[in-house]
Amino acid sequence: MKIAGKIYFAIMMAFLYLPIFFLIFYSFNSAGNMTHFKGFTFDHYMSVFQNKRLIVIIVNTIAIALLAASISTIIGICGAIGIYYMRNKKLKVGLLTLNNILMVSSDVVIGSSFLLLFTVIGHYTGMGLGFWSVLISHIAFCVPIVVLLVLPKLYDMNKSIVDAARDLGASSFQTLVKVIIPHILPGAIGGFFMALTYSLDDFTVSFFVTGSGFSVLSVEVYSMARKGITMEINAISTLLFMLVMILILGYYAIKKGQQKRVQKRGEVMR
Repeated sequence: MKIAGKIYFAIMMAFLYLPIFFLIFYSFNSAGNMTHFKGFTFDHYMSVFQNKRLIVIIVNTIAIALLAASISTIIGICGAIGIYYMRNKKLKVGLLTLNNILMVSSDVVIGSSFLLLFTVIGHYTGMGLGFWSVLISHIAFCVPIVVLLVLPKLYDMNKSIVDAARDLGASSFQTLVKVIIPHILPGAIGGFFMALTYSLDDFTVSFFVTGSGFSVLSVEVYSMARKGITMEINAISTLLFMLVMILILGYYAIKKGQQKRVQKRGEVMR
């Protein structure tokens, strides 16, 4: 059974990652196609960095992802703490259900809903689709991710630590900053990185809420692909894949460092 499980896992990993490695390999193809590999070249990457419009779109994508992840992390922490300390069980379950709706709903439904919302807002305010519509939409679907990663940390927290801090004279703000937030920090960091990767990878919602004067990388790659597959698309996809991989590895490095610090503290206390 163990051998069969390993074989199944290897097949699934190959099925998922071989197309990505195929795309990365041909991004260095000097022949400029995906049928015949002639030789290695960095020309396709150079053309990406020489394209000023693409550079602006890449900067827009990174800016949206960083802002959406940062703001959604703050909102998610506040929301998770609020849900955790809520006494009304029915309201608590209702809020958790609403929080999970964005996690299980179709991206097409979410994107079209935001499109209708911003269209109505634009009708009365004159604000068109663009930077703010994309940012608000990304924050909206990133917040539930942060809440779901922070809440388990709150439920794992020893309530006696909070009670001890209050007994020692700590105010509510001091208890929050010095006791609660340090305990939920690993979950908050995980939520930030997950929100960042979700924002970078999102296409469907962004496709609905981008305007004519603003675009993100996923939408731009889709527009380029409709005109025909070029090696510049492979190069952009490779760069985006590497960026996401670096973010994930950075998260695990931070998490591992935190675990080592916790272990050292435990050894000192012993």
